[in-house]
Amino acid sequence: MLIKLSRPATLNSNVQPVALPTRCAPAGTMCRVTGWGNTMNPAVSGDKLQCLEIPILSDNDCSNSYPGMITSTMFCAGYLEGGKDSCQGDSGGPVVCNGELQGVVSWGYGCAEKNRPGVYNKVCMFSDWLRTTMASN
Repeated sequence: MLIKLSRPATLNSNVQPVALPTRCAPAGTMCRVTGWGNTMNPAVSGDKLQCLEIPILSDNDCSNSYPGMITSTMFCAGYLEGGKDSCQGDSGGPVVCNGELQGVVSWGYGCAEKNRPGVYNKVCMFSDWLRTTMASN
């Protein structure tokens, strides 16, 4: 689903566009995931945007973490040792790699669990559709 705004967004230091991907980012690429969701830390307020740098994992590591659950339109990112991850409330948020929107926060098993990285929608698989849809509306 793509949402069309009724009027242009007001761009400022907190609201900026992001480029669609020119290609799928390879494993090992460092990305920034942001969100307003659960931090698992009661000392961190939920009204402050959180940012985390995470690597895209290999398809093999992703499939091994979630056997039979990963499709070609998904990728895993994060740390297999656990400790850092997107979490509940972050769903729908961006994963930006080298200035391009490579992912959208989707799902995972818990938050920051060992061998359970975050799973993200692979935006590069939908780039043609996104560009065509935006150009026609």
